[in-house]
Amino acid sequence: MIKGFAAVLLGLMLFATAACENMNTQQRRALYGGGIGAAGGALIGGATGGNVGTGALIGGAAGAATGALTRPGTVPGENLFD
Repeated sequence: MIKGFAAVLLGLMLFATAACENMNTQQRRALYGGGIGAAGGALIGGATGGNVGTGALIGGAAGAATGALTRPGTVPGENLFD
């Protein structure tokens, strides 16, 4: 179950990042933050015996909000891809 979910999540992340060509910085940050948060939430949910889907939803929402609401340059090490 977890491997299948992780494969689907990875596929969605790759598909979503392929569409980033015409996105502005805030939109890209929200997308990347949501993907990283969803993956982290799913891993933590699975590792703690909780619900993987719930962890992914909560992590994805928190990551997307953080990515959208923070300004570039305010998170240490974030400019690795610029």
